Amino acid sequence: MANVTFINNPVTLVGEEVTVGSKAPDFKVVDNGLGEKTWKDFAGKKVLISVVPSLDTGVCDAQTRRFNEEAASFGDDVVVLTISMDLPFAQKRWCGANGIENVITLSDHRDASFGEAYGVLMKELRLLARSIFVINEAGEVTYTEYVPEGTNHPDYDRALEALKTL
Repeated sequence: MANVTFINNPVTLVGEEVTVGSKAPDFKVVDNGLGEKTWKDFAGKKVLISVVPSLDTGVCDAQTRRFNEEAASFGDDVVVLTISMDLPFAQKRWCGANGIENVITLSDHRDASFGEAYGVLMKELRLLARSIFVINEAGEVTYTEYVPEGTNHPDYDRALEALKTL
């Protein structure tokens, strides 16, 4: 299991760590219109999943903005998701206030289904650990990053390169 800290305090990640070469685990989350979304809604596409603790923090804000900017240059066969525990209403408000149009924000607040399936649910905080997953059209995980310190940025360049090479 990945070792992760949040504000330099160790946290317990719930679920199994997802590894390169494995099939993308299914999940059930809520979109900004309160509709249910699962992995099947994105199957057959190249997918970058950006996981953040909360959009209302500086690093999470910057991470989502960066992937939103980059997503504009990808074709229709690429989907960029940002998943957090933020309520769908807050995600929708944040996206509207910040001009986020190329990233789909999804909330795991209801069941923590994504967090458990991808091994990123921080037990002590009931937030998701900062992480990145790239999945190809066949549903195989081709890149993972579990950011060791939750207040640090992920390696944007490596994640984007992993997506571009699909």
